[in-house]
Amino acid sequence: MTPADLSLTVLHAVRRAVGEGALRAGTRVPERVGIERPRPGGSGDWATNAALQLAREAGMAPLGVAQVLRPRIAEAEGIERVEITGPGFLNITLADRSRHALVRDVLDKRERYGHGDALRGRAYRLVHPGDVRATVLAEAVRALLLAQGAHVHDERHDDPRHDAHPHATRPETVTLRPLPAAHDVAALGPDAARWALLRPAAHDRALAPDGLLVQSEANPLFTVRYAHSRARALLRNAAQLGIAPAYEEDVAAPRLLAALGDHPAVLEAAARHRAPDRVARHMEATADAFLGFQHTVLPLGDEKPSAAHRSRLALAEAAGTVLAGGLALLGISAPDYL
Repeated sequence: MTPADLSLTVLHAVRRAVGEGALRAGTRVPERVGIERPRPGGSGDWATNAALQLAREAGMAPLGVAQVLRPRIAEAEGIERVEITGPGFLNITLADRSRHALVRDVLDKRERYGHGDALRGRAYRLVHPGDVRATVLAEAVRALLLAQGAHVHDERHDDPRHDAHPHATRPETVTLRPLPAAHDVAALGPDAARWALLRPAAHDRALAPDGLLVQSEANPLFTVRYAHSRARALLRNAAQLGIAPAYEEDVAAPRLLAALGDHPAVLEAAARHRAPDRVARHMEATADAFLGFQHTVLPLGDEKPSAAHRSRLALAEAAGTVLAGGLALLGISAPDYL
C-alpha cells in the first residue's frame, strides 16, 4: 500500500464519519491528507495528521477526531492496526499482505512504479535562462511533471508569453533559475554531469567534478548505479540456480521496504516542488538499504533454495526496478553491468 493509497483510505474514513454523523455535518473533506513516516515517539509504518487538519472545521479537539477516524481506518484492507499518539497523530501499521502487494506493484509497473495522476489537469510552462544547469534541471522537472500526469508546454527561455493551446488549461509559468555551475562538467560524460547538476538543490552549488568518476562508495552516483547492477546480477545468478523471484513470505528488510514504499510520495513531492534533488537523495537511500540486504538473497554453501530466497530475490528485483526508474527520470542510465 503506497502513501497515495493510504491517503485515499484516510479520506474514505473521513467521508464515512461525516456521512454517519460522527463528524459534524458539512465538515469539508480535503482533496488530500498528508502521509509521512512516523515522527520520533510514533509507531507503525506510516502516520497522518489528518485529525489535526480537520479539528477546527469539525468543531472537536484533534484527539477526538482521531478517535473517530481510528476504527474506520483500521477496517480498511491491508491495515493491521492504527494507534493514536501525541495530540492526535494516527500511526498506521500495514498488514504483511500489504508488503506483498507493494512488491507486486513495483514488479507489475516496472520503471513506471511511482508514476501517477496527482497533477492531472494541471498545465505548466517551464522558463529558464538557458545555461547548462538550468537546461538539465528543466529536462528533469519536465520528466517529473509528466510522470504525475501534468501537461508541460514547450520551454521558452525567459519568454514571458505563454503557448496558445485552445483546449488545454492555461499553463502556470514556472521559472527555473538554479545557481549556475561553477565548473565545466562536460568532460564527466552525460551521466556524471547530470548527477553533478541535479544532486544538489537548485539554490546550492553544483557538485565539483572531483570524485564523480571514482568507482567507490565515496561516490554516491557509483553506489546507486552499482546497487542497480548488483540487483541485476542477483537475478542472473539466481536463474543459473533455478530460482525465480516470487514474493511468497514477508522479508525482514524494513529499511528497503520503507524505501520502496516511499518512492511514489518522493516522486510526487519532487514534481510539486520542482526538485529532482529529492529523487537523487532517495536513490541514495534506496541503494544503501539494498546493499545492506543483498548478501541475504541467494543460498549460501549447501543451503537449499526456499520460499525465503524467492521472496528476497523478488525484493531485490523490485529494488533494482525502483533504482532504474528513478535514474531514468533524472536522465541517467542504469547499466546492468559495472
